[in-house]
Formats: sequence, C-alpha cells, structure tokens
Amino acid sequence: MTRNVTTLEPESKLLDAVLLVRSSGYRHIPVVKDGRLVGILSDRDIQRASPSMYGDISPDEYNRIFETTHVGRVMAPEPITVTPKSTVPEAVQIMHENKFGALPVVEGDNQLVGIVTTTDLLSLLRTLIEK
Repeated sequence: MTRNVTTLEPESKLLDAVLLVRSSGYRHIPVVKDGRLVGILSDRDIQRASPSMYGDISPDEYNRIFETTHVGRVMAPEPITVTPKSTVPEAVQIMHENKFGALPVVEGDNQLVGIVTTTDLLSLLRTLIEK
C-alpha cells in the first residue's frame, strides 16, 4: 500500500487532474472531501470526459471544458475499498474480479489512509520471486 496519497477534491477542475496525471504518472487519484473518500478518478475517466480535438469544437471551447468541469462530475463515486487489515489475497481478488487498477484503503468513517495499486502488487510479487 502507498500511504502518502496525492488526492483531489470534487470541486477541483479537470485541468488540475490532467496536469497531475501527466506530471506524476499516477493513473488513479482518490477524491476526498473533508478527509473522507468520496470517489476515485482514473486516467480513463479523464479520457472519457475529454472532448475530441478532431470534433467540431474550437480551441477555446476545448480549453473551457477542462477549466470548468469539476472532478466530481467525472469521478467514479463511492468506490469499492479495502481496510488496512484486508489481506493481499482479498485485495487481489477484488482488483482482478472488477478489473481495477487501484483500491483505496480506508478506515473508520471512510478516512483515506492509502491506496493499493497494481504497481504495489507487482513490486510485492517481484520481492517474493527474488526470495
């Protein structure tokens, strides 16, 4: 699990999300409000919400969409989560069955404490193979 998670708020703009994904390489960003997980935004969610540059849209309108669309309109609300006490096999099963690339880790009243990603699981697998 990755503990220091970069997050966005539902009121963040789609442009903020695009810039964060591009600069960080993250593919999944938890969305929190008052410290509580309210959604998750994936790079695919961003792609689906992005207008086509090949469509009948002006450059100004294209930019306006990114500058005015809130992350809360694009995110997947109420994502499936695990807790810090969940086992690796439980997380793997959820991710595999649902074709998820990440699972937020919460405790208590949906307080975000981390995220488990396919990269985390592949790192664990590599460590186990090397032993």
